[in-house]
Amino acid sequence: MGGQVKRLLDNYIHHLEAERLASRYTVRNYTADLLGFFQFLGSTNIGSLDEIDKHALRNYLSHLMAQGYVKASIARKLSAIRSFYRYLLREGVLSTNPIEKGASPKQDKRLPAFLTQEEVKRLLEAPDLSTPQGQRDRALLELLYASGLRVSELVKLDLEDINLETREIRTRGKGSKERIALMGVPAANALQTYLNQGRRKLLNDRKHTSALLISQYGERINERRVQKLLEKYTSRAGIGKRVHPHVLRHTFATHLLDGGADLRVVQELLGHASLSTTQIYTHVTQRRAKEVYMSAHPMARGENNEPKD
Repeated sequence: MGGQVKRLLDNYIHHLEAERLASRYTVRNYTADLLGFFQFLGSTNIGSLDEIDKHALRNYLSHLMAQGYVKASIARKLSAIRSFYRYLLREGVLSTNPIEKGASPKQDKRLPAFLTQEEVKRLLEAPDLSTPQGQRDRALLELLYASGLRVSELVKLDLEDINLETREIRTRGKGSKERIALMGVPAANALQTYLNQGRRKLLNDRKHTSALLISQYGERINERRVQKLLEKYTSRAGIGKRVHPHVLRHTFATHLLDGGADLRVVQELLGHASLSTTQIYTHVTQRRAKEVYMSAHPMARGENNEPKD
C-alpha cells in the first residue's frame, strides 16, 4: 500500500471516529476491510488510486468468492470500499468515482432468528435470584427482551437513563442518535430488585459508578460478558439453539408484530432509520402464520397428511 493511500486511509478512519461518531466495531471492521482491499490490489501490482477501476474491484470480489466468503461478508466489504470512495469525492481527492457502478453480490435473504414465548419464559427464569449476580442477570435479560435494545446500547446505560415510574429508557443508538425505549412491568420489577439489592452488594462500598449494569468488581460490564451470560442461561434453560443478544432484539420485534403492533411503531422502538429494515420481521410473522395454519386448519392438509397445493 503506497504512502498516499495510507495517509488517506488514516484520514478516513479519523473521519469515521471524530465526525461520523461510528462505533469502535464499525471502525474496526471498515479498517480491516479496506486494508484487505488494498493489500489485494498490491498483490496485483496496483499501487495508486489512479489505477483502481471497476475491473479491479470485480477482480477483488471474485477473489473473495474464491476464498469462500459468504455474500453478506462480501457485501459489507464492498460497502466499506464505496464509503471510502465517497469520502474521497467529498474531500476533492477524486473528481469521479471509478467504482461507483461495480456490481454487488446478490444477497441471500436470511430471516432473523427468534425465540418462542415459551423459550423466552425459560430463559428469563434461568438466573438464580438469591444471588446479586442472578438479580443483575435477570434484569439484564428482561431489559433486552422487553425493550429491544442493542447490546451496545444496553451496556452503555447509566442510572440516570432509567425511569422506573414511566418505564422509559433513554438510550443512544447508532451515530449517537438518542431515542426512548420502553419496558414492561416485569422488566421494571426485575430492575427495581437489582437496584435495591443486587447492585448495592456488587458495588460493596467501592467507588461510585454511574453504570447501570456492573460486574462483581463494581465495573461496567461489557458486550462480551453479556454474550457469555446469555450462553450460560441459554444452556441452563435447555434451549437447543445458539442465542446471541441480537436474537432477543429480533424476538422483541417478532413478538410485537405477532401481537398486532404497527410496523412503524416497531421501527420507532427499534431505532431503525428506514422502515425497510424493519419489514424483514413481517416475513417472519407471515412464515409463522403459515406454519400455524398448516398445522391447525382441518382442510390445510391432504388425506395422507401432505400439504394441499
